Amino acid sequence: MRVMDRRDLAAAIFDSSHLTGEFLLRSGQVSDEYFDKYRFEADPQLLRAIAHALAPHVPPDTDVLAGLELGGVPLAVMLGQVTGIPTAFVRKKAKEYGTRRVAEGAEVAGARVVVIEDVVTSGGQVVASTEDLRALGAVVEHALCVIDREAGGADALAEEGVVLRPLFTMSQLKAVRR
Repeated sequence: MRVMDRRDLAAAIFDSSHLTGEFLLRSGQVSDEYFDKYRFEADPQLLRAIAHALAPHVPPDTDVLAGLELGGVPLAVMLGQVTGIPTAFVRKKAKEYGTRRVAEGAEVAGARVVVIEDVVTSGGQVVASTEDLRALGAVVEHALCVIDREAGGADALAEEGVVLRPLFTMSQLKAVRR
């Protein structure tokens, strides 16, 4: 696999996932553009390149990577492959059967956990999942994402004591294609 420089990676993410139209975001906002993260997450070569680029952003004392349902899961798995750090899969709500757990996979109680998300807009799901992980005994101080839409997510997370480290901001991705 050819290692992509930062500009090439931004261009590949933009080209594979940028859509225009009218889109309702999880935050309730309506946008005329959308980054369909499933398009870059479904491409094994691009997903691997993203994980390699995210790896240096993982704090060295991290015990567990917590991939958020659904888009954060493939990122966390690939990042776990690159870093060797175990992965947990965090549901939006605990399932009502089986283990009935909100976090599956690696144990999070007492662990230093980094939340992994694909795209952050308002930060609402990362905040909610951070609360769930902390209730389970996890120490959560950092979150990583591929794209920060620059719509208040970093500020919302900072209010919860979580530092958001995006691989790219929306502005950076758009600047590559101007």
